[in-house]
Amino acid sequence: MGLIAIRGFREADWPRLQAIHDAARMDELRLAGLEGAFLPLSVAAQREGLFEYALRVAELDGTAAGFAAFTPDELAWLYVDPALARRGVGRALVEDALERMERPVSIEVLEGNGPALALYLGCGFREAGTASGQMPGNEAFSVTCRILRLE
Repeated sequence: MGLIAIRGFREADWPRLQAIHDAARMDELRLAGLEGAFLPLSVAAQREGLFEYALRVAELDGTAAGFAAFTPDELAWLYVDPALARRGVGRALVEDALERMERPVSIEVLEGNGPALALYLGCGFREAGTASGQMPGNEAFSVTCRILRLE
């Protein structure tokens, strides 16, 4: 495992964050059986207000490896480059975000996304129920999410 550093977003990060999101999001949607709902970050960021959140970037050995975006009480975005998965980047991003957030914290995980569910449960979140509705940013698709909370 390499050295992980978390820092604020810089404009120069944008191309790398797009590549991370697009690869990781496709994996996430594949697990949920929703590949057709994919939107690239260039579209999703605008539709879902990415830059309205606090945005943090994880570097692994000096290379952007993932990012998280959150409000004081919701961890809304967390993506790690699939080629750099299972090296502690996701956990480091969650821990960094939690240090900056108030309690309780909530997060929604798409049904079928076992790796994300395992990460959050391992970070102390507990399942609080499920919710179904339209996918934010791509409302043509119905989704079911597990609701997780950390008190």
